[in-house]
Amino acid sequence: MRCLLIDDSPRYLRAARALLEREGVAVVGMVQTAEEALAQVAELRPDVTLVDINLRGESGFDLARRLTSGDRPDRHSPVILISSHSADDFEDLIESSPAAGFLDKSNLSAAAIASLVEAGGD
Repeated sequence: MRCLLIDDSPRYLRAARALLEREGVAVVGMVQTAEEALAQVAELRPDVTLVDINLRGESGFDLARRLTSGDRPDRHSPVILISSHSADDFEDLIESSPAAGFLDKSNLSAAAIASLVEAGGD
């Protein structure tokens, strides 16, 4: 599985990359802004894109919509929203999002990502 990480924390990006790569996920890129994310998704064509819901003033929910919009040729790559906040804090926004699912950052794992990607394909 090839993954792109989008988070505004360089420290979290490094930690998430190390964890996922230990579990067999190829982290093909790490970016901190929505604009970088749009460019990298188009260039790298990851199998899944993990998007923090709060990107230092930018909305991860908006980015998820942009990444999955109908006019993007790379829109078929699933997006998973991530946050250090509980899903309960954003339940309505998560449910109305085009994302394949949500992961609390403390529950990040290759298995959790694969499970959401598989469930999103049903």
